[in-house]
Amino acid sequence: MKTKIFPSFVLILSLSLFSFSVSAVENPIKPFVVVLDAGHGGHDTGNIGNGYKESEIALNIVLKIGAELEKLPNVKVIYTRKTNVFIELRERAAIANRADADLFVSVHCNAHKSQAHGTETFVLGLHKSQANFEVAKKENEVIYLEDNYKEKYGGFDPNAPESLIGMVLMQEEYLDQSILLASLVQNNIVNNLKQNDRSVKQAGFWVLHNTYMPSVLIETGFLTNKTEGAYLNSAKGQTDMAREITNAIKAYINSLSAANEKIKDPEVKELEVEKAIETTKEDIYEGVTFRVQLAASKRKLEPKPTNFKGLKDVAREKEDGLFKYYYGETADYNKIQVMKTFVQQKGFPSAYIVAFKKGKKMNVSEVLKSKAN
Repeated sequence: MKTKIFPSFVLILSLSLFSFSVSAVENPIKPFVVVLDAGHGGHDTGNIGNGYKESEIALNIVLKIGAELEKLPNVKVIYTRKTNVFIELRERAAIANRADADLFVSVHCNAHKSQAHGTETFVLGLHKSQANFEVAKKENEVIYLEDNYKEKYGGFDPNAPESLIGMVLMQEEYLDQSILLASLVQNNIVNNLKQNDRSVKQAGFWVLHNTYMPSVLIETGFLTNKTEGAYLNSAKGQTDMAREITNAIKAYINSLSAANEKIKDPEVKELEVEKAIETTKEDIYEGVTFRVQLAASKRKLEPKPTNFKGLKDVAREKEDGLFKYYYGETADYNKIQVMKTFVQQKGFPSAYIVAFKKGKKMNVSEVLKSKAN
C-alpha cells in the first residue's frame, strides 16, 4: 500500500516516498489507480477561443480516455469530474490523494492572442521561461473563482513567481516518472497526429502541486488557432487525442510492469524508458544510428552515472580534440526523441540528437529529408 504523504510532512518526503506505483505492480490485489482530470468546468469554462469551450472539450477527451483504460485488467479509473461541474483546484488533488492514486493526468486546451499552435505537456517544476510561467499563471488563476481562496490556498498568488518555488519541493521525488509519461504523451501526439511539437516543459501548476504521485498536465492544442480549434472541437479530434494519451498511459504502466524487478529507488531507469517506447510507433532509418549528445568538453570524464546525473550507459568518444559524451544508440527516431526529452529534463537541457551513417556524423535534418524523399 502506498504511503500517504501530507503537506505537514514535507521534511520526511525522502524517507517515505518510494511506494508510488511500483506497489500497485507488485501487489496484484491493489489496482493501478489513474485519476483523470478534465480541466475547468461549470461556471469556469476555461478559454473560449473561436467560441469553443475548453471545459467541454477537455471533458470529452477525458471520458474517452477513461472508457479505454477501464477495459484494462487491474486498472481503476477515477474522474475528478464526469459532468459540467466546477471543481476547486485543491479538491482535484485531494481526490487523487484520497484514492491513493498511482497517476494523475490533467487535460486542457491552450489559448494565445496569436495563431500559435501545437501540443505541450507539463510536469511540475520551476518555470524555465516567461512563456511557461504565463501558461501556468493562466491555469492557476481559476483559484480566483473560488470562495475564500486566500484562506484555502495559504496566500498563494498565481501572479507571483516566488509562490511557485515551494511547489517544486513537494513533487520533485516524482519528477522522473512524470517526465517519462509526459515524453510518451508528447511523442505519441506529435508523431501520430502530426501536431506541432511544443515539447515537454516544467511549470508551476497548482493542480499538480498537491498530488503525491507522478502527474502531468496536457495542453492538447490551441482553441484560438482557427484550424486547431476546429479540430479539437470535432469528434474526430477528441477521439484522436484520447487515443494517443491512452496509449501513452498504457505504455507507462507496461514499462513499470516490465521493469519492477529492476526498480530499487524512485528514479526512472533506462530500462523503463526502453520498455515504455516499445508500444509507440516505430520510425526506423536503415543504416543510421541516432544518439543524444549530452556534452562536449576538453575534460576527460569517466562515463559513469555519478558524473552524469545518474544516467547509465553514457559513452565517451574523442572528436576534433574534444571529448563528447553520448546517451542512447538506436535507428528509431521516435525512440531517440523520447530519450532526448528524458535527459533534457534530467539536467542536460542543451542535449540534442546526432546521427551517424557508416561511422560518419551526418546532418540530422538531411537524414530525415532523405526518408521523406
